[in-house]
Amino acid sequence: MEARIDFYTASPEVMKAMIALEGAVNKLGLEPSLLELVKLRASQINGCAFCIDMHTADARKAGETERRLYGVTAWRETPFFTARERAALAWTESLTLIAQTHVPDEDYNLVRAQFNDAEMVNLSLAINTINSWNRLAIAFRKMPAV
Repeated sequence: MEARIDFYTASPEVMKAMIALEGAVNKLGLEPSLLELVKLRASQINGCAFCIDMHTADARKAGETERRLYGVTAWRETPFFTARERAALAWTESLTLIAQTHVPDEDYNLVRAQFNDAEMVNLSLAINTINSWNRLAIAFRKMPAV
């Protein structure tokens, strides 16, 4: 597969705004490890090779274990994740697949039990942001480095 356009050079002002949004997401007070799991799970669902590569590498650098990284695709069937992480992963799936899920009460109740109001909004923004990055990378075929 060949890359299409470089969205950074094609629209630098818009990309500055996306980078600023990403910077804000990373300062929302949510655990960095949780954010990496969310970014990885959304990227897996969306099939974004670039973002999967980047977020597994970032998670490893931050101390995440290989076992947990491999388990993200089957997080419901593993004992590797905390209740808070499981709620965040469920919320990630619901928001990423929103046309299919319509965000069921079950997932809302899981996240509600683990996050306060501000954290729920912040987590939702983090999920929306990675979904935006995924859509840019997939649409324009941004490739991981070889």
